[in-house]
Amino acid sequence: MNHTRRDFLQYSAILGAAAVTSPLTGLAGFSREKKLGVALVGLGGYATNQLAPALQQTQHIELRGIVTGTPSKIPVWVEKYRIPDKNVYNYDNFDQIAGNKDIDAVYIVLPNSMHAEFTIRAAKAGKHVFCEKPMAVSVREGQQMIDACKKAGKQLAIGYRLHYDPFHLEMMRLSREKVFGAVKLVEASDGFRAGDPNQWRLKHALSGGGPLMDVGIYAIQGARYTIGEEPLSVTAQEFPKTDPVKFKDVEESLAWQLQFPGGAIANSFTTYIAGVNRLYAAAEKGWFEVNNAFGYGGQQGRTSNGPMPFTHINQQAAHMDGVAKAILENRPNNVPGEEGLRDMKVIEAIYASAAAGGKSVKIG
Repeated sequence: MNHTRRDFLQYSAILGAAAVTSPLTGLAGFSREKKLGVALVGLGGYATNQLAPALQQTQHIELRGIVTGTPSKIPVWVEKYRIPDKNVYNYDNFDQIAGNKDIDAVYIVLPNSMHAEFTIRAAKAGKHVFCEKPMAVSVREGQQMIDACKKAGKQLAIGYRLHYDPFHLEMMRLSREKVFGAVKLVEASDGFRAGDPNQWRLKHALSGGGPLMDVGIYAIQGARYTIGEEPLSVTAQEFPKTDPVKFKDVEESLAWQLQFPGGAIANSFTTYIAGVNRLYAAAEKGWFEVNNAFGYGGQQGRTSNGPMPFTHINQQAAHMDGVAKAILENRPNNVPGEEGLRDMKVIEAIYASAAAGGKSVKIG
């Protein structure tokens, strides 16, 4: 992870100030001569309810195209976001986007099993890639995505919006600067009640797994960036299924413990049958935490010295603007493919440990 004290000051101090009238005022002063044009690939709930609205608030990237397999969605999006017909694609003619100078990047918001295919196709078409988490369904696929983007000379950014959120940047800072001494324990868990039994997230062929692949990855991220090290090994346990019909294809609940080289440990839990959403760090001389930690907003941060003094931002807008700024400045972004690959290595080790009855498994 390449976050620095400068990153924290740039984002959290400005975005958290009460005088800020726009959540992205802190990004003012960047070059406005050019905006990146992005096409959303997949027009499901996240693209519709979070990404497209967020792109109306960004300064350095704007929505210029769509890619969908559902023709009935096209008129609504074209009218609402004034998208030219020439910037509308489907999954079959997607490769023709290579000749479209309006589109500099694509944001892949498809089922997990399609991430690798469309990242590689986009790279070959000469486009930068934003890809939702998890980046892929295996370490092998993740590496192929990284290699394809490097070969094309294009950036790959994973949808880790919390790397731009002031509460999470503060968790990183408190740990790095040892404000409360060295972190010894992190508790990071994320879960919710999965509704529709027919959703793609419950089909292993599309998702690659259950809650671990969906929201458990946030707990992995939280532990890694709060402790500031890469875990060495993991022990994991899959819980018995309370609804074996609904969850016949994926796990229902998982718990795991990560061991880090400096001696810290992280305890985590993820599930599709209960709500949990917390990131907590215990250090030598105090503690710090964020409740509603991994949601799209509503974070509540506290330390043993008192509350975190930040206001909420549009995480998706900050994430996309931050990556766009890096691309425009021709420098690496803060959430590259390598960051996503590290999570995939942890995920594979968690599944391996659970399958082995909780045996400790080395990571990487």
